[in-house]
Amino acid sequence: MHKAFETPFLFCLNSLSNTYLQYLFALFSKKLAFSAGACYNGEQNDTEKETSPMKMTTLCYLERDGRYLMLHRTKKENDENRDKWIGVGGKFENGESPEDCMRREILEETGLSVTAFRYRGIVTFVSDLYPCEYMHLFTCTDWTGEPKECDEGDLAWIDKQALLRLPMWEGDRIFLSLIDSPDTPFFSLKLTYQGEHLTAALLDGTPLPL
Repeated sequence: MHKAFETPFLFCLNSLSNTYLQYLFALFSKKLAFSAGACYNGEQNDTEKETSPMKMTTLCYLERDGRYLMLHRTKKENDENRDKWIGVGGKFENGESPEDCMRREILEETGLSVTAFRYRGIVTFVSDLYPCEYMHLFTCTDWTGEPKECDEGDLAWIDKQALLRLPMWEGDRIFLSLIDSPDTPFFSLKLTYQGEHLTAALLDGTPLPL
């Protein structure tokens, strides 16, 4: 390339590249936001669909002697899990992997430090009331420390069979049955709700009877 044109040409190329990259980033961000909104099952206009948040969470069941450490959600204000029994978990923080989030949430809510765990699957929640949620599901069989009081509810060791008779989301019974067997491979479970009623469940893309 002629020296007289080399510098202006490279400057122009760099400017075009930066502009193009910014365009691709904006386009990808818009598509991601739309995908999150489309996962919401309620009545929304186009703007709401593009801006609906998407939740990334973890949930872990700590297991010992045929019992799970459960959290009865009774203390947190405006809690979508109010009065239900669930495992221990919560939302991702910036930069966390599923394992990071799981360990931190268990330490914060129970005072226990996880030393042995298994990543069991991903549960997708679709609702007409709440944003789409992708929940990374774990079981844990070993830890250090002693349970502490939780500010989101009451912790209790519950026998697995008795657990199924307690108030919980309908779909929780499906993945609880899956994680109860150590032979269950990693799975993807999609649960669709209208209000608190489970209307559809798909395991690895195959519909399950309700």
